[in-house]
Amino acid sequence: MSLSPPSFPSFTGPSGTDSFPRPLGTDAPPTCEVPHFAPVRVRGGRCQLRRLLRHRRRAVAAGLALTAAALVAAGPRDATEARHSERPRGHPVVDPVRQRRAVEWVSAPVRIADAGTVRLLRAGDRIDVIAAEESATGGDAHVVARGARVTKVPEPLEVADGGGALVVLSVPRSTAARLAGASATTRLAVTMC
Repeated sequence: MSLSPPSFPSFTGPSGTDSFPRPLGTDAPPTCEVPHFAPVRVRGGRCQLRRLLRHRRRAVAAGLALTAAALVAAGPRDATEARHSERPRGHPVVDPVRQRRAVEWVSAPVRIADAGTVRLLRAGDRIDVIAAEESATGGDAHVVARGARVTKVPEPLEVADGGGALVVLSVPRSTAARLAGASATTRLAVTMC
């Protein structure tokens, strides 16, 4: 096996004849002298970066200080402080916390006079419970519970007509007492909110 020498592309020289390839850079124009000039120096390159970072930190610190001062100045105040401004500005003085009694919610089963109305109710509905007193001259009605939430509508039992239907409501404890008292003496009706 014989190896052949590598082949190079041929170029046409200025006379129009093929010539061997020339080394790279030989066809470049001749160099000319570059005029002398002073070196370019960036003044304070590192110092400017440090100065920029230093001023940036100052700007952020000043912004945070202004934000904190604005929050303290616009903080919550009670009516007497707004009128008299007796307390100095700055950190707010901690007032003793008044503890309110938590509203205790209870489930109250209530018998509604109209069983057909109860069949329209679903768990989660909001209703008003109205007590209607029966008298010879007409009835007087008043609201016993406003915005009570229906938690359950039990399946009706086989009861004679006129017995009404049961519904379980979620109400505050005081309202549950009023509902129990009203159901013992009057007929109860509901309206949907």
